[in-house]
Amino acid sequence: MSDPLRILELRSVRGTGGGPEKTILLGAAQSDPSRYQVTVAYLRAEHDPLFTIDGRARALGLDYVDVFERGAVDRRAWAQLRALVADRRIDIVHGHDYKTNLLALLLGRATGVIPLTTAHGWTGHSAAERFVYYPADKLIARFFPRVIAVSSEIRDTLVRWGCPRARVRVVLNGIDHRAFVRDRQREQEARGHFGVGAGDFVIGAVGRLEPQKRFDLLLEAFARIASERADVRLLIAGEGSLRPALEAQIAQLGLGDRCRLLGHCADIPLFHHALDLFVQSSVYEGTPNVVLEAMALETPVVATTAGGTAELVRDGIDGLLVPPGSVEALVAALNRAIGDPGATAGRCRSARRRVETDLSFEARMRTVERIYDELAGRLDRSTVPATVDPGERDEPPASDGRRGRGIATR
Repeated sequence: MSDPLRILELRSVRGTGGGPEKTILLGAAQSDPSRYQVTVAYLRAEHDPLFTIDGRARALGLDYVDVFERGAVDRRAWAQLRALVADRRIDIVHGHDYKTNLLALLLGRATGVIPLTTAHGWTGHSAAERFVYYPADKLIARFFPRVIAVSSEIRDTLVRWGCPRARVRVVLNGIDHRAFVRDRQREQEARGHFGVGAGDFVIGAVGRLEPQKRFDLLLEAFARIASERADVRLLIAGEGSLRPALEAQIAQLGLGDRCRLLGHCADIPLFHHALDLFVQSSVYEGTPNVVLEAMALETPVVATTAGGTAELVRDGIDGLLVPPGSVEALVAALNRAIGDPGATAGRCRSARRRVETDLSFEARMRTVERIYDELAGRLDRSTVPATVDPGERDEPPASDGRRGRGIATR
């Protein structure tokens, strides 16, 4: 038997994080410890009152480490990471954002570990992110032996920025369908919890209140439907910088208590049990976990085709898809979903079957683990599906003399 590969999942985030946290934490929890020993480390500010990921990780029984920083560049964090790599005898450092991607490459040069990155997307809106950090992140992807992209759109972006196509593997996000199951007996409780009546038709959305989610478009679409139907309600779960602007828009549209911003929602399954319809109105996404959750919980889905959404939801089969940025298209799809409950229910059943098979988290993890094994030289490359014609593949990653611990022999 080979020794287990030792993986360091490395991420930097403020506050409660987002979709990548679900993927990282659940992936670490479901790894086979006889083959993969996973350590999760988060770079975080010393004083971040909203940070909860440490508690979530420990509740799952993970090997979790906080790497505290006093600023954007803290040499103590670098020293702590080098010590962590040595102490855990790490083989692969897996970065998940522009900061930890750079650190993964530097750790590879300094210690001989193998760097890997997952590109979840680039959704920040500060000038530094848009004009410095995100372009740099796309450029340094060229130096990784393997890059995981959570959608074909992200893969194509990386290729345009010079990343060799053969090094990029598209691995869609998955979901633990056993943890997300609709229980019809909870619906009355959930609707009471969120203050909606038995006769209300409840539309819901989940996401950070930031520009790429385009909740302003959703509010406009909802206002048009609300003008014709007295029974509709809209609940938006999430927090972010646009909350004041969205509150002002709700007032300007005269929606009153028919539309509510709930803030951060810790119990997503309970939220979905209060819904009759889920909407994703984004103009930019990676592969949205919120859509996967809706599919698993059998909440009807209306979504834009942003990012990898169209790779999750088959239009007219698992949900209804519309082009990003169109209020008219959102209104039409919402009316279609509301007006034909039989067809809508059929799409829900199809979506549930899809997350139990093609989009299960187990299927995703097996794909990621094959990439770990390939990087470590434990897997015959001829058994790994290529993203392009085999004749275009690059050379396999080095797994010989770079490592003092002889990873190629594992």
